[in-house]
Amino acid sequence: MTTYVHQFDTLAYKGKVNFPTGVFIDGEFIDGAHKTTIEVINPTNGQLITKVSEATAADVDTAVHAAEKAFATTWGLNAAGARRAELLWKLGQLMETNLEELAAIEALDNGKTFNWAKLVDVAFATQTIKYYAGWADKIQGKVIETDESKLTYTRHEPIGVVGQIIPWNFPLLMMAWKIGPALATGNTIVLKPSEFTPLTALRMGSLIREAGFPPGVVNILVGYGSTVGAAIAAHMDIHKIAFTGSTLVGRKIMETAAKTNLKTVTLELGGKSPNIIFDDADIDQAVNWAAHGIFWNQGQACSAGSRIYIQEGVYDKFLAAFTARAKAIKVGDPFGVDTDQGPQVSQQQYDRVMSYIDSGRQEGATCHAGGKRVGTAGYFIEPTIFTDCKADMTIVREEIFGPVAVIVKFKDEDDVVRQANDSVYGLAAAVFSKDITRALETAHRLQAGTTWVNCVNQLHAQVPFGGFKQSGIGRELGEYALANYTNTKAVHVNLRHTM
Repeated sequence: MTTYVHQFDTLAYKGKVNFPTGVFIDGEFIDGAHKTTIEVINPTNGQLITKVSEATAADVDTAVHAAEKAFATTWGLNAAGARRAELLWKLGQLMETNLEELAAIEALDNGKTFNWAKLVDVAFATQTIKYYAGWADKIQGKVIETDESKLTYTRHEPIGVVGQIIPWNFPLLMMAWKIGPALATGNTIVLKPSEFTPLTALRMGSLIREAGFPPGVVNILVGYGSTVGAAIAAHMDIHKIAFTGSTLVGRKIMETAAKTNLKTVTLELGGKSPNIIFDDADIDQAVNWAAHGIFWNQGQACSAGSRIYIQEGVYDKFLAAFTARAKAIKVGDPFGVDTDQGPQVSQQQYDRVMSYIDSGRQEGATCHAGGKRVGTAGYFIEPTIFTDCKADMTIVREEIFGPVAVIVKFKDEDDVVRQANDSVYGLAAAVFSKDITRALETAHRLQAGTTWVNCVNQLHAQVPFGGFKQSGIGRELGEYALANYTNTKAVHVNLRHTM
């Protein structure tokens, strides 16, 4: 088993972190079955941060057995809602106590800025855990009237062992979104973080143990999708899987679930979200929100407002202001006190984004701003703006997952709704207008699971989030997410002694 040690000495954060990085099974950190490791790379310089234990399919089996035992003995129907609430709340408190440390690990591992990780990612993750602590003793069914000879009611019972696979763009936040409702409803968990960004999840393993969760309730396995992810999707004793990631992998998970035990599947997948700027919008407000919508988290957000539609009357004014705003973004060290944008998460993702930028140029779009590497080390890319974009261009249709905005002009409501809905995705959308009637009517016509009006990328623990079309199945967050983790049982009680 390896131990992770890192000394931070930056203006934003100073200190040392020291925590185990083995696979976390049955409340203990151990070496993976094959005793191999995975290298974790610093995206700011391409250098090694540390190595973590590599999990394999054999470790998935071990973790599932531990989770089954915990479900049958110390969790599931054996842990009252009040007890589950108590432990979730304590975990949230521990996350608050370790807020700066978690933010520093997240910034180092992922490349997002420390300030953003601290003020948003860790804070939101903590709020999510505490929100679901409040739900844990409120999972209840209904008494249903049939006739006077019967008592009929429903129960919402935990499913059992659930598999959860989370992405690399918001490692800690996605973990909180997944484990919060699953634990509140009494399930046990086998969770796979991304091999690119495993460190905050492993640190959370220590906090979960410190909070007092029984061994086996949460198991954390860092491994590759082709081994650990595939084993979780196919395991016959996992009866529900939750996945956040690409649409392509989501399809594979659904296929595997269908071929094995028909496990319940919820998917939060890709997006190509439209951001609509009407000619009566507050342009300064729209520019600031649009920049946040696409350049936030280096553009590595499934809800990124990457397709920006601007009405003809304000096209030139908006483009000029938006270009100036993009050029003012400071790209650099995530721990810099005034840094706005860090690196892409990996060499692979850097290459992917640059290939899309090349594609845009080759297909005839104009690279109006950016489009180049920043510096010579790490995976930094300039905030990029494409104009002269056509609906059939690759950069308009496919999810780039980087700091790349495509700008499209439109005439009126019907024109922009048609263009905005012309996508296989339907995760999110935004509308900017001072006319609230126009804004809401447009929002209601857009095929998206979330629509923002005069803002972008605003999420809350109590509000559901998920997609239409190929952006996913089911909902994260809010009361809606609880339904993903329970089976509904109807109970019929005959109150008479005769038929």
